[in-house]
Amino acid sequence: MKVLVLGSGGREHALVWKLKQSPSVTQVFCAPGNAGIGLDAVNVDISSTDTARLLKFVAKEQIDLTVVGPEIPLVAGVVDEFLNAGHKIFGPTSKAAELEGSKRFSKELMKRANVPTADFSSFTNAAEANSYLDEREIERCVVKADGLAAGKGVVVCSSREEARDTIKRMLIMKEFGAAGARIVIEERLVGEEASLLALVDGKTIVPLEAAQDHKAAFDGDTGPNTGGMGAYCPTPIMTPDLIDLAVEKVLVPVVHQLKKEGRPFRGCLYAGLMLTSQGPKVLEFNVRFGDPETQAVLMRLKSDLGLALMAAATGTLEDMPPLEWDPRPSVCVVMASAGYPGEYQKGKAIRGLDDAAQIEDAKVFHAGTVRGEDGQILTDGGRVLGVTALGDTISQAKLRAYQTVKCIRWEGAWCRKDISDKAIR
Repeated sequence: MKVLVLGSGGREHALVWKLKQSPSVTQVFCAPGNAGIGLDAVNVDISSTDTARLLKFVAKEQIDLTVVGPEIPLVAGVVDEFLNAGHKIFGPTSKAAELEGSKRFSKELMKRANVPTADFSSFTNAAEANSYLDEREIERCVVKADGLAAGKGVVVCSSREEARDTIKRMLIMKEFGAAGARIVIEERLVGEEASLLALVDGKTIVPLEAAQDHKAAFDGDTGPNTGGMGAYCPTPIMTPDLIDLAVEKVLVPVVHQLKKEGRPFRGCLYAGLMLTSQGPKVLEFNVRFGDPETQAVLMRLKSDLGLALMAAATGTLEDMPPLEWDPRPSVCVVMASAGYPGEYQKGKAIRGLDDAAQIEDAKVFHAGTVRGEDGQILTDGGRVLGVTALGDTISQAKLRAYQTVKCIRWEGAWCRKDISDKAIR
């Protein structure tokens, strides 16, 4: 079959790369793609949100399946329009995608579904939000922009002053624009984080191998939140029993509740979990593959991804054989531009990609790159590359990933040095 992937980041590069290896897939396109994706698939110069042009392309090229990578087109309703036009597409409708599109909606749905999560309240008024902090004498909390903020709309606050400052930035200074016009304040959960992704076809849920993301910018989980600075898979803290428990207590009730409310879910459901002393609690839901978890997870997948995604899109997951996994763990290290997650410059020439490509059991996924007029690959984002490697142990996978990182250079390049250390400890 012919497959079109929508998006231009590291997650999309990983999807394209794995789909290209699938025996069921004859050709892979990506709209709009990036410089690295162009080496593994055919880039199509159409924005992932330009639904009218995408539909024309799909009809002309007779695409059998479209796979949506990022959340923005999902929330905007790209799946609805494709289904109305009679095309097969992997991803939830806009009504189901509200699970990620609105933090308040997500928290209220969890409440209705009896899914374990942190206590919360939502606000559009800064004075009311500050009163809430004072009345409850809250010191440590999490303040979230209600809408989509590219992974940066969550601020973990260690003091009331920090929480007040975040409320001011979001509701008064409008640093997050429309995404921060409403905020959610919730209790700060304590424990280890894990990411559980699952393929869902509306009724059947197939969990993937669990991963652990590193959201904070700097080593030791310090600094501001980012879209993710690295990941590893599997994560030892998510035992098979704990995965079963998370499916039973989190994924099944949410999929059932969405269906009950007329928002049936098909696509990839991502639960960001905090493993507390009371058991797993949900930090957030995403309605698509995580980034950079996808790079780490798909590095280990041995099954035909094309068949699996088609089964999810067509409601036939229960007929699929169990997914097969490489027993070796994987580690993904994100290389970023100077200044990220704040302001950063683009257009820096990247050197050493050919050397990195020579390292066995490693793959450099491009997240923010573009090809310059002279053919050279340049930086074009905050998160630039996701350097991913396999190893017989997590320590070996980490070593190989950082050996690959060492091959690559550009002005201002940086990365965290401690990706996967939690697992090794």
